Amino acid sequence: MPSRHFVKYTFVKVEPEWRRLDPARRAEDKREFIAACEDFGSDHLLRCFSTVGTRGDVDLLLLAQSINLERIHEFHVVLGQTGLMKWASTPYSYLAMTKPSEYSEESRLEVRPAHSKYLFVYPFVKTREWYTLPRDERYRIMQEHIRIGREYPNIDLNTSYSFGLDDQEFVVAFETDEPADFLDLVQRLRSTESSLYTRRDTPTFSCIAMSVARALAALDGETVAAEPLSGVA
Repeated sequence: MPSRHFVKYTFVKVEPEWRRLDPARRAEDKREFIAACEDFGSDHLLRCFSTVGTRGDVDLLLLAQSINLERIHEFHVVLGQTGLMKWASTPYSYLAMTKPSEYSEESRLEVRPAHSKYLFVYPFVKTREWYTLPRDERYRIMQEHIRIGREYPNIDLNTSYSFGLDDQEFVVAFETDEPADFLDLVQRLRSTESSLYTRRDTPTFSCIAMSVARALAALDGETVAAEPLSGVA
């Protein structure tokens, strides 16, 4: 049977003072950060996204996945030792785990590799009333939710679960090349019966997929060599 995975969403905010450091110092800080990501990403899924221009309180997202929680811990210990993280904080941090869905056979036990330009992420909590409904009733309600989602085949959903692991119950991450389609999907889902049982689904993060090097370059405007807008380095 395939192994379930831990999924960690780490949002990083760099202090403005870092941008006023000497360029050579900033370049070394970024090299250390990239090296930590490359080490983890050599045998684990690690994806990077920039939030520069889409959020004011975070600058980038690292999405890390491992079947071993200790390995995620070790990665963040090493990351915290880099020069860049001495000038940074993590305003938002979400820990979750994959598991089969109760309502759909399309769920997965690991987060898929990158395919799309954009990732939309938010923590999600249902009301306690939801869990008091009979299982058959919850299944019925969710089928409308799933049916509407299938009308947008260019949007790929990754759902992970945080019960007992973190403050939220789920972390949902939608991938797409078309932000307008995601906006339309979310608006339509507001009218479903399942939305009546939503307690919290914010903050929402609009993230642009790119390499770690490009995401770091976006912090201080330094250029990097031409490369695809995805990957680790």
